[in-house]
Amino acid sequence: MGKRSSRGKNASMFDSEDDDSASSSSLAMSDLTVSENEDLDSKAQGGGTKVLDESVDALYEKRGSTRENALSVIVEAFTNKLQYQFVEKNCVTLLHPCINSIKKGSSKEISLASHAIGLLALTVGCGDSAAEILEESIPCLSQALKSGSESTKMSSVLDCLAIITFVGGDDPELTERSMQIMWQIIHPKSGPNVSASKTTPAVLTAAISAWSFLLTTVKECNLNSKNWQDSISYFSSLLDKDDRSVRIAAGEALALIFEIGQIDKSSGEDRGSSDSSVHEGNNSGERYAYVQGLRGKILSQVRNLSVEAGGKGSTKKHLGSQRNLFRDIVEFLEDGYCPETSVKIGGDLVNTSTWSQLIQLNFLKRFLGDGFPKHMQENELLHDVFEFTPKKRQVSANEQPLTSGQKRMFKSPNSVYNKARTQFLNKQRQLSQDRNAGHFTVGGGSEEA
Repeated sequence: MGKRSSRGKNASMFDSEDDDSASSSSLAMSDLTVSENEDLDSKAQGGGTKVLDESVDALYEKRGSTRENALSVIVEAFTNKLQYQFVEKNCVTLLHPCINSIKKGSSKEISLASHAIGLLALTVGCGDSAAEILEESIPCLSQALKSGSESTKMSSVLDCLAIITFVGGDDPELTERSMQIMWQIIHPKSGPNVSASKTTPAVLTAAISAWSFLLTTVKECNLNSKNWQDSISYFSSLLDKDDRSVRIAAGEALALIFEIGQIDKSSGEDRGSSDSSVHEGNNSGERYAYVQGLRGKILSQVRNLSVEAGGKGSTKKHLGSQRNLFRDIVEFLEDGYCPETSVKIGGDLVNTSTWSQLIQLNFLKRFLGDGFPKHMQENELLHDVFEFTPKKRQVSANEQPLTSGQKRMFKSPNSVYNKARTQFLNKQRQLSQDRNAGHFTVGGGSEEA
């Protein structure tokens, strides 16, 4: 996956931005006429690799508006079609200029580049390339979160961090690292080197959603530890915030924590532990009582939110979503029932029966937007995540069949890609089987985070 020499232009071009760096991405690339640009967008919808090659070349141009327009074309192409042919040869070639855009670009350019990197990871799927995307991108994404406050940019960076960690973070420590970065946004007092500016509701909502999305992959953790008690307590405090989107995100996070931790079971086990240390036994009993108190408080909060008459928050549409969500949470906390949902993809249904699956589905639907049905039909990574097998799809006339190299890359049972994909599926299945264990290792509410 070496970078092409023809694209080896020095990234220092990004150091001298012109006044147009924040221009709308609807502006044409500087070397294209309006009609040529419209043709470029049309071809991008079909996913032509020539158009993608030209767009990646344009990412090295000095003019900010040129790079923004090129990123828009790339995002559209990767959203509307699975670009397997392109990423087979050009993964790093696309990744590096996107990273430079995050380092040096305008807020709009950073948002587009972050989205492009996330789409690249979803297209590549699990394996060495996804791990490389994660490691190469983490430093610039982390810095972007520390150095700015613009809501759209921050939200896009958080989404990108969540996606690339979800795909490429096969080690629990990698997931923990990303969750800690997100936690610094959620609870700024919990970590060093955090921007002093106040987190906006939109950014706070994005950070909680991204953190919860990664929590769905966490396999082991002790919810009775002080770190997790602090997380539950803090999310409980967010249920009283004025912004409805923050309350909804915090409610989903709490439901997920309780689902994964099976908190009643694990707390009861702690309380009845035959540990030889009297001091530790007393601490365990205190933790159990504290967690049960939190649970009772949260149940009261979500009951109130499930019947809220309005007044706090924004639109009636969001009010209905809040009521429905918190009714589901009340039913879950009282009776243990998770909401069951179905999404129609072509002639098939994608079903969810846990909070973890529902959060994954909603996050990916939002990230992929109009491209979600296409990716669900053709992206094998998503097939594995949701254990979804679509009906055999007819190849349309304007689609190119897989090359022999692609078939080896994506279909061979002995390929690195397929082995990694199988490991990912096994990890997901094991997560489902271990839900009742009540033990976890990632300290999502770490004081250092």
